[in-house]
Amino acid sequence: MGILELFILAVGLSMDAFAVSVCKGLSLGKIEVKHMLKAGAWFGGFQALMPLIGYLLGSRFSELVSKFDHWIAFILLALIGANMIKEALGNEEEGVDSLMDIKTMFLLAVATSIDALAIGVTFAFLDVAIIPAISFIGIVTFVLSAAGVKIGSVFGYKYKSKAEICGGVILVLLGIKILLEGIGIF
Repeated sequence: MGILELFILAVGLSMDAFAVSVCKGLSLGKIEVKHMLKAGAWFGGFQALMPLIGYLLGSRFSELVSKFDHWIAFILLALIGANMIKEALGNEEEGVDSLMDIKTMFLLAVATSIDALAIGVTFAFLDVAIIPAISFIGIVTFVLSAAGVKIGSVFGYKYKSKAEICGGVILVLLGIKILLEGIGIF
């Protein structure tokens, strides 16, 4: 996986965290740099930790499914991306309050990084250099989440669903690319 593919994946994965950060920025009203850093650290940290856990789990059985790894990667990415798109197009209003305590941020960080766990499993099948990959994903998510808090305080809910749709489309397209490479078309 090249740096461009990893960057696109990192942006796609970070869209949930970005959307929640935008909502946090909206709910906080007046924001401070500490709010941006806190959101970035929680979301970026978990977006780096979850793929590592998935990678360690996936490494245990990657040899058993290496003939089908491109299909597994495609299915996981397509399902995660489609779910993001479905949630973005849904009519449910998600309530995000202004709390940024440990319990609230932990729950939000876990909720927004579950898809990264599945990506970690995919990394094991694709034989990705895991430490640089998760570091890159964590940094990209940190930056986008911190920016999301600021953007949310300025623009609000207007761009939340668009960010989630964009992230979902990116993940689906990346899954298709991996599948096509795996079956020898691309």
